[in-house]
Amino acid sequence: MKSLRVALGFTRLSDGDLSAFTNTVITNLTGNGAFAKSPVAITDLAKLLDAFDKSVAAAMDGGTSLTAAKNAARDELLAALRKIAAYIQIVADQDEALLLSSGFSAASPGRTSQTKLDVPRVLAVENEGTTKLTVRLQSIANASAYEVRAVNGATTPAASMISTQARRIVVGNLIPGTTYNISARAIGGSDGFSEWSDPVSHMAI
Repeated sequence: MKSLRVALGFTRLSDGDLSAFTNTVITNLTGNGAFAKSPVAITDLAKLLDAFDKSVAAAMDGGTSLTAAKNAARDELLAALRKIAAYIQIVADQDEALLLSSGFSAASPGRTSQTKLDVPRVLAVENEGTTKLTVRLQSIANASAYEVRAVNGATTPAASMISTQARRIVVGNLIPGTTYNISARAIGGSDGFSEWSDPVSHMAI
């Protein structure tokens, strides 16, 4: 069975269509209990959209600096949408109706990568102040995002984080003085996810 995946075609939309798409996502996720733990708060997504819309309007007057500001606002909005898309994919699993209820679309099976992703390796775990750990991963070809989990004793994660990049992922809300087993997996590919990496132990401060 082919893994259900969130379509990432929104990254190629025009500015106007991207704004409309983001509005749809905000509307569909507001009050949607199935996706209550979005890695980007809906209020924050709305702020990013407002900043993007204003930058698009300003850039219509022309000018290199205004266009650069618009492109930067677009990149910030797309980064947030990619994080949410990775989260939607994990929660929806094989439930297409649930995925579609988020406002995102499902990728066409014909466009799904048939490559099984390699397992990322945890390169380093460092303390990021109190209650936070910074995790650095080996990047994986064709991965759309990464999920990092911190497990304390039992198999249920004490905390988890989704990121579209591997070089620096911060996991927060940890208990000082507690040792966590940190592992990661890549998101995407023919199976939807890679296997979990071998855990690396580190104490939160």
